[in-house]
Amino acid sequence: MSRLFPHSIIVLCLTALSACGTISAKLDEMGQDQRTDYKKSQTLPPLEVPPDLTSSTIDESLVVPDITPSGSATFSAYSGERNDPAAARGENVLPAQDTVRMEREGDKRWLVIKGEPAQIWPKVREFFIQSGFLIKQEDPKIGIMETDWMENRADIPKDPIRSVLSKVFDSLYSAATRDKFRVRLERGKEDGTTELYISHRGVEEVVKGTDTIWQSRPSDPELEVEMLNRLVVSFGMDEQKAKALLAQAAPERPRTALTRDAGGQTALTVEEDFSRAWRRTGLALDRVGFTVEDRDRSRGLYFVRYADPLKDEKKDAGFLSKLKFWGGKDDKAIAEQYLVSLISAESKTRIVILNKDGKPENSETSNRILALLEEQLK
Repeated sequence: MSRLFPHSIIVLCLTALSACGTISAKLDEMGQDQRTDYKKSQTLPPLEVPPDLTSSTIDESLVVPDITPSGSATFSAYSGERNDPAAARGENVLPAQDTVRMEREGDKRWLVIKGEPAQIWPKVREFFIQSGFLIKQEDPKIGIMETDWMENRADIPKDPIRSVLSKVFDSLYSAATRDKFRVRLERGKEDGTTELYISHRGVEEVVKGTDTIWQSRPSDPELEVEMLNRLVVSFGMDEQKAKALLAQAAPERPRTALTRDAGGQTALTVEEDFSRAWRRTGLALDRVGFTVEDRDRSRGLYFVRYADPLKDEKKDAGFLSKLKFWGGKDDKAIAEQYLVSLISAESKTRIVILNKDGKPENSETSNRILALLEEQLK
């Protein structure tokens, strides 16, 4: 009987801990979508990026701000900046709940926020850090921020035993999916506004032989919407009002068509004006995973890098490739630069691919790029 006593104590402790964890979890879940749970996620080893999803070349250095813009830490300088009229007017204060609205086209949504991108950027960065993400890459100059891969613990299967153990040993189980988000900030069409886009990319762990590998999975528009909703709430908007914005009726999706001209160049025609086509093309590039190095709206150009995994397939299929014992299937395709050019044509927009010199690109790679965009824009 005495031998059972210590075991009984352990069982009672585990039960008590799991009960506390359950109550705490229920309180945390109130008012929150249970599709996502990144708060307790752990940093994971770097994932191998699929060959057609190149890593960004954006500068990953994080700039630590000075105590004052002049770099000084004197009381006089501090007092002077505290009494600055601009600060008193709250020009750098984050947007209030009545200064944010959501726009929608099909399954794509974005925020229009009153304020300059420089004002919005710190709040967005803080939001993702508070949500449990690490900032992998960021470049305020072109308005792009990308998180590191993160585990979504909401994807862990639930059962009574697993639930009890996970309350005590949180890292005992892990999900077979990882998510990352890319944020893009652009100056809005209206003066003094910023347009904010969030795109999702995901991978999943699959069994291959005796090992497991990570492979890409489709972007999830619902996760994008959920992150936008949480971001709006972090700006100060009432949660019910934020949900009402998400419930807006969706307009019809614009039609697209791939065509080929007499010179053999393939083009993607989108039946919408340049402004909308430009916005949706940028989001499509983010969703597919292109590295957007720069953009020039006045010229209608996105500067991107793309590694085509099929480009050298035919070359490697010959006899000599079988003798190439020093190379393997793990060789990655080289990311090359392309220009995605948007040309306004009355109420429509044509999208063509140019090489890095600005000349028409008529290769199979350019056709694949357009096909990927068409899949997102159709």
